[in-house]
Amino acid sequence: MAITSSTTTALDVPTLVSQLMAVERRPIDTLNTQITSYQTKISSFGTLSGLVSSFQTAAQNLGTTLQKLAATPSDPSVFSATAGSTAVPGNYTVEVSKLAQSQSLVAAGQASSTAAIGNGTATTVTFDFGTIGGGTLTNGVYSGAAFTSNGNGTASITIDSTNNTLEGIRDAINSAAMGVTATIVNDGSGTPYRLALTSGSSGASNSMKITTSGGDGSIGSLLGYDPAGTQNLTQTIAAQNADLTVNGIAITSASNTVSEAIQGVTLTLTNTTAAPASLTVARDTTAINTAASGFVEAYNALASQIKSRSAYATNGSTGGALAGDGTLRVMQDQLRGIFNTPASGGTLTSLAEVGIAFQKDGSLSLDSSKLNSAISTNFSDVTNLFSSSTGFATRLADWAQSTLDPGGLIDTRTQSLNKYVQDRNDEIDRLENQMTALQKKYTAEYTNLNLLLSRMNSTSTYLTQQLSGTSSK
Repeated sequence: MAITSSTTTALDVPTLVSQLMAVERRPIDTLNTQITSYQTKISSFGTLSGLVSSFQTAAQNLGTTLQKLAATPSDPSVFSATAGSTAVPGNYTVEVSKLAQSQSLVAAGQASSTAAIGNGTATTVTFDFGTIGGGTLTNGVYSGAAFTSNGNGTASITIDSTNNTLEGIRDAINSAAMGVTATIVNDGSGTPYRLALTSGSSGASNSMKITTSGGDGSIGSLLGYDPAGTQNLTQTIAAQNADLTVNGIAITSASNTVSEAIQGVTLTLTNTTAAPASLTVARDTTAINTAASGFVEAYNALASQIKSRSAYATNGSTGGALAGDGTLRVMQDQLRGIFNTPASGGTLTSLAEVGIAFQKDGSLSLDSSKLNSAISTNFSDVTNLFSSSTGFATRLADWAQSTLDPGGLIDTRTQSLNKYVQDRNDEIDRLENQMTALQKKYTAEYTNLNLLLSRMNSTSTYLTQQLSGTSSK
């Protein structure tokens, strides 16, 4: 009798379980694919949100820029000018006979900038500011003059053994930030180091008076300065006001920045005039054209992204991330409605009348010459067309704000997509728990099956051996 023995091969449990789990995880893979799709949509709405915000800024900028005026001087080396919203277009004649300047004083020379001055006894140095009147000025020293404080208060520093050097005095003055700048000048003489003081404000009413009190007379001898009395410092530059005329009207200013001579215009004086200079205040067409161009570019960038992201797949091309999304259709319809609704309150009712028109591809273009013509001939209606309550810049900026606001189109849709993502993640978490349990179950089952197969193999081997022995007898 012939006995045949066969051995069953053990199962590769890890590989088998892995293959089974790959099948079981297909629902999770599907959910992850959905999450990726939703996250792509959320990212797309983030991009659109930024473009809507940029379009809002451009619309607002166009509305405000219409009110800008340019102030152009005939000789920029004499003065520059800026025009605010209250300026009035016109031509002005400006003559500058004197520039405003700050008083400068210089102390007697010292052999060293770091050697102690005096005995270090605490001394209070007080600065007052005001007007020097009358008297005569000879070689930087007044005689017979009077000093009248401007009433803005005094400021003081203390000089003692810790700072009683030229450098220490300089640093104490500058650290106090009291409207005086101190420097040390080296004039190259035998006692070259000289403390120079300059008033921080220009104008005749900001001349300095310096008094000292305390036990160290050396500090007083160095710094004491009374234009009406003892002057231990020498004046190198006298404080003075700017003198100018605008259309023949005399004007005095303590500063070279003059903001009240012409309504809404700030003049910055840099030189005196040898002959009358002119100032032209007019609509800033360059800025307006730049703002209009920015408006057109911002709209085109937004419209292009809405179009591409909402496009359906065609032969050979993939669709946009937001293809079929109703939110984009609503945005397009709302924009179309605004552009198709005329402005009211003026003779100009459409953007095309000022050179901003739609092209065949749905983009906007700007005809600058047409815009400039409308500005020069009918500026009030151009302003109304953009900036009135029914103006295009106003309505489009309002649309952008409502679209971006919490509860607006983009926010509502983004929250909805985020909810979809959260729901899918929750479902994945639930399924992952099931997968963990299922993997344990499969591993246990097939491990037990391997044990069973092993026992069967052992039994088979034993029986074969027993039967073989019986047969040999």
